[in-house]
Amino acid sequence: MAVPHAFTLPSLLDVHASKRASAPALSFEGRTWTYGELATRAERAAAVLWTRWGVRTGDRVAWLGANHPVQLVLLFALARIGAIMLPLNFRLAAAEWDSVLAECGPRHIVHDDAWEEAARALSARHGIAAHACGELEDTREVSIHGDPGLDPGSLAFASHPGMPPPTDPPEHPLLLVQTSGTTQRPRIAVHTQANLMANMRIAAEAQGITPNDRIATVLPLFHVGGLCIQTLPALGAGAHVILHARFDAGACLDSFERHRPTLTLQVPATMKALVEHPRWPACDLSSLRAVWAGSSVLPAALVAAFHARGLPVCNVYGATETGPFSICLPPEHAMTHAGSCGWPAPGVQARLADVAAGEGEVWVRGANVITHYWPRQPAQDAEGWFHTGDLASQAADGSYTIVGRAKDLIISGGENIHPAEIESLLCEHEGVMECAAFALPHERWGEVVAVAVVRAPGSAVSEQQLRDLLEPRLARYKWPGQWFWVDALPKTALGKVQRQQLARECNTLAG
Repeated sequence: MAVPHAFTLPSLLDVHASKRASAPALSFEGRTWTYGELATRAERAAAVLWTRWGVRTGDRVAWLGANHPVQLVLLFALARIGAIMLPLNFRLAAAEWDSVLAECGPRHIVHDDAWEEAARALSARHGIAAHACGELEDTREVSIHGDPGLDPGSLAFASHPGMPPPTDPPEHPLLLVQTSGTTQRPRIAVHTQANLMANMRIAAEAQGITPNDRIATVLPLFHVGGLCIQTLPALGAGAHVILHARFDAGACLDSFERHRPTLTLQVPATMKALVEHPRWPACDLSSLRAVWAGSSVLPAALVAAFHARGLPVCNVYGATETGPFSICLPPEHAMTHAGSCGWPAPGVQARLADVAAGEGEVWVRGANVITHYWPRQPAQDAEGWFHTGDLASQAADGSYTIVGRAKDLIISGGENIHPAEIESLLCEHEGVMECAAFALPHERWGEVVAVAVVRAPGSAVSEQQLRDLLEPRLARYKWPGQWFWVDALPKTALGKVQRQQLARECNTLAG
């Protein structure tokens, strides 16, 4: 197994610091920290949190900002204390932040420079202390064995007399992450250290991550996709993480050529931005052995564009509640099983429930799956299964293919129609930036397919052109009966289309 045996995140970091102290752990904006330095920074941050800020076991500390090394240091430091991290999605509106903070009750909020004003406003409204991320690196007032100038390479912080020994059980909560909330109010998933450690082992084994790997992290760490699919598993395995503050197609391509990563994680939106970048055809991608993509359904055209460059696209399926590493398509099957999510990851069980016409709801069970939402709402059934709400089919070889959300299913004239099937075809047209299919009520058929289309900049693509695209490739009963041209699709904070809201808005437009 690529991740060494350890019971907690801090002890895992200590293993790497003791055995590979000089190995690069994390690079960010031109600076690189070794595993020895990362472990020391985490212990120093834990001492600041405990002795100066008064953070204790069970306390919540929020983070607001773009990707930053301090965000990872904070996670390891809170694990050392037994406290809990609450990363805030910087794309949320202020009222949405207010709701999360009121529900979770953090005592402190840590921010980067760009989000200082917003953090200070939240601090004032909620009566919590706001701190610049640099404060976690300022140890001038923290005395360690009476020596505030302790050697940065030392791990003596672990025995600081003012802090308790790191005996917090792995089952204690460590990370609170908001779910997408596509069909209901978003909930707060509670990840324990044990959940995160299990997911790290599962993800590292499935992706074959070793200390020799270099991982390009470009997706936001406020969500389990950016944090838990590759970043934490890479640090767990002793690999080198190249952290980007945020995704930028040009900067990403620069990094591929300059830093020579071996793996990266993308989503359809970033894949599309890379493929459409003028440098894409000539960019040197030879260091990458695979591109992993976090999405239930990947547009076929995007997958084909990466395969044309010799890069296998390995899909990983999961949810905020499942770690998220649950079902995955390994590189050796990526070219032959395009469109599939693959097989259950090592240590994860999956099954289809309530199967009808070869399709059923995906249920997942494993050590990486959360047991409850904040504060104590169950997330599993009595047998430990998490019901994902996603519909899938299963091939004879055991591989799964996600066909859509159970609640997104369109039933027209008794026929089941999956929006993703229509959307993937329409998005192949260069004039379509994005689109969403959904149901509208119909007097005769019960429901009829409708589609909202966002044209690409400068495009004048017409309904007839898109009908011509669908005609030879899609059964007629699946064709959209109503078309809407919109400037943008309503989405959740995590970028998922809110189909129910879209249906309400378009139903109003249809009169």
